[in-house]
Amino acid sequence: MERKGICFLLLLLVVHIKALKHNIDIHQPLSKIAIHRTAILLDSSVSIDATPVLLGLEGKHADYVTVTFKRPIGAAITDWIGVFSPASFNASVCVEDLPVTNRDFPPLLCTAPIKYQYANYSSQNYASSGEGFLKFRLINQRADFAFGYFSGDLYNPVLLAVSNTVTFADPKRPAYPRLAIGNVWNEVSITWTSGYSLREATPLVIWGTEEKKDAYASGAGTLSFTQKDMCGPPARTVGWRDPGYIHTVSLKELWPNTRYHYKVAHRLQNGSFIWGRDGFFKAPPFPGEDSLQRVVIFGDMGKGEQDGSNEYNNFQPAALNTTYRLKEDLENIDLVLHIGDICYANGYISQWDQFTEQIEDIASQVPYMIASGNHERDWPTTDSFYKNTDSGGECGVLAETMFNMPTKNKAKFWYGLDYGMFHFCFADSEHDWREGTEQHKFIENCLASVDRQRQPWLIFVAHRVLGYSSDKYYAMEGTFGEPLSRESLQKLWQKYKVDLALFGHVHNYERTCPVYENICVSQEREHYSGTFNATIHLVVGGAGASLSEYTPIQTDWSIFKDYDHGFSKLTAFNHSTLLFEYKRSSDGKVYDNFWISREYKDVLGCDVLKNCPSTTLAS
Repeated sequence: MERKGICFLLLLLVVHIKALKHNIDIHQPLSKIAIHRTAILLDSSVSIDATPVLLGLEGKHADYVTVTFKRPIGAAITDWIGVFSPASFNASVCVEDLPVTNRDFPPLLCTAPIKYQYANYSSQNYASSGEGFLKFRLINQRADFAFGYFSGDLYNPVLLAVSNTVTFADPKRPAYPRLAIGNVWNEVSITWTSGYSLREATPLVIWGTEEKKDAYASGAGTLSFTQKDMCGPPARTVGWRDPGYIHTVSLKELWPNTRYHYKVAHRLQNGSFIWGRDGFFKAPPFPGEDSLQRVVIFGDMGKGEQDGSNEYNNFQPAALNTTYRLKEDLENIDLVLHIGDICYANGYISQWDQFTEQIEDIASQVPYMIASGNHERDWPTTDSFYKNTDSGGECGVLAETMFNMPTKNKAKFWYGLDYGMFHFCFADSEHDWREGTEQHKFIENCLASVDRQRQPWLIFVAHRVLGYSSDKYYAMEGTFGEPLSRESLQKLWQKYKVDLALFGHVHNYERTCPVYENICVSQEREHYSGTFNATIHLVVGGAGASLSEYTPIQTDWSIFKDYDHGFSKLTAFNHSTLLFEYKRSSDGKVYDNFWISREYKDVLGCDVLKNCPSTTLAS
């Protein structure tokens, strides 16, 4: 009866929406599927089954499903299997601005699958035998799942059959906790996702030190958003999926370097509790504290698929490698900075759950700080600086809600961050950063506010390259970075003696010399010591997305490049010694590194360019 009911609904899915233009986004595999053009041709000779039907029996957030299928006549290498969730397609997601030609027979098939595989991925003889199987790794996304069996390739899909439904034992269970440093140094926020509204249950965190793990209970705030909060397609149309509820608790007045235990939970109306996973974290060090402090920085990682889904156009071939390397070395990581282009959902909302699950083992143990990138924020007719469609209609809503950063205004994604001997200034490259703007004033205030005797290591980060890059497209523009960026910012970097500026957006690795106005002001390459020279610029956008090519033009300021996937790591040993390392994601080995040795007196007074503070002859 269940399958007959689903088939009956699907017979009503008359989705010949040929008038809709199909825009393929090279960054998002799901955009290849022209779901709006789906034809329904259910065939009784075609079968598809999924087992097991109940997932997560041991409280796991992820489980594997085996899908077996058979098409006796007409099997082709272009046949594919899509995973849909919720399992019964619902007309409520068909918003009025989705151009369709037939609304007479709801519910319509209005949403893309959350992942897909070609039918021959695990069965090389599928086209001749007409039989095959696939294994899909599903994560708890607060709803049930069904598998659609399609012919006609991705661009002209024809639905032939639909499987039985599968579901997690507790689909609403809290999941994917992610930590962040709060508005002050000794505050850590915990954010997680669940299917429980405030009408159903009260979200909270039980926490305490290792000696008293359940000493405190703190209530969480709850946010969500609707389809109408999206700025355009596909987020507002075929990419929409209910995000559930996002809960955040701020744990305050933490003791520095103290190990804390926490557990997220929901208290139901009958007084019982639904528990999430146990977690531990170490509270941040006091600003200026002299101790070993290790920070990983990268951009443009994205989401990878462990089961091979979306395999024909996976834009993040190294995303899983980077994730694995960080998990392997997590005991030697205190803080993670992901500087934009977070998961490349690009309007396919289901991918944010999958990304937060991918990083859960990292983000649930160390603070995971993000910056805003073009694939989170940019959309025409909004206040983004760049008028492109790179966010897929998300226009910042997902990044600003799924992660809790210490911004004063979530829509203006810039902020300062203190971590021990480090002071970080996060710029939002998707908003105007030129002189005279609100953000330019923030950047100067952030750089000027640091006490270099306490926090000697001053780091600037942004998504787009506001400094120097040998990317071929920047070179074609003749700018070797975002146009006008250095003209607007390099005086500030020099004035406030910024040690390092790190950027993503360009998917490779590059290091410059200490450079000011296109001129190297130091010939050192491995050990920078003494008086401040100029800022060293680093492109670290190769954490997962497909690699960016360099220009053949050889610039004087570029001293190391690596056309591979990787990430960077900063280690502050004390107030005078900093180590930078670049590691490849494939093996975790160091392929570039340098040291900075500098005393407090070296950041006072003049720099090597004779830029000096104002003085007077008066005594």
